[in-house]
Amino acid sequence: MTEHIYAHEHPESDHVRGGGFTLWFTGLSGSGKTTIAHLVGPELERRGHIVEYLDGDTVRTHLSKGLGFSKEDRDTHIERVGWVASRLTRQGAAVIAAAISPYEETRRTARELVEQFGPFVEVYVAASVDECARRDVKGLYAKAFAGEITGFTGVDDPYEAPTNPELVIDTEEHQPEESARLIVAKLAEFGLVKDEVAA
Repeated sequence: MTEHIYAHEHPESDHVRGGGFTLWFTGLSGSGKTTIAHLVGPELERRGHIVEYLDGDTVRTHLSKGLGFSKEDRDTHIERVGWVASRLTRQGAAVIAAAISPYEETRRTARELVEQFGPFVEVYVAASVDECARRDVKGLYAKAFAGEITGFTGVDDPYEAPTNPELVIDTEEHQPEESARLIVAKLAEFGLVKDEVAA
């Protein structure tokens, strides 16, 4: 059976252990980004990291209020998340950003901002549109399929899947707890977190 998690050698693998880095979750609405992010965070805290969460919806409320969902507004929103992540990374935090971030070019901009100060680890949280719609308790996908709302990522607005992320997690194959364990293990391989918590 093929393992649905992949990694390439991180360009910052020689970064000082314990320094700041950004773990960037991208994927469709309902793919599991936020759920997994909030499982990974406590594990990083147990290993001595100061963890800062940048959830896409929360950041929209506080930092991107007034922005809509046009491509220009989405790009502005993600660039703001990337800028904040870069500042926190510079201060030594383990930043966990979870946002749909549908466009490759804008994610690249976020990466460039962060990598001035520390590693950027992109995690593509993969799930099909049908599976995300099945999980959707708010019924947003159903409304998008019916044409009641427009500009919905994965339905009538594109999602550009990462071409070379550090990790791919298929949440149709892995439960959230297992996904979190796999991510922490890969961060340890990159030398960004301790392998295990001392007894």
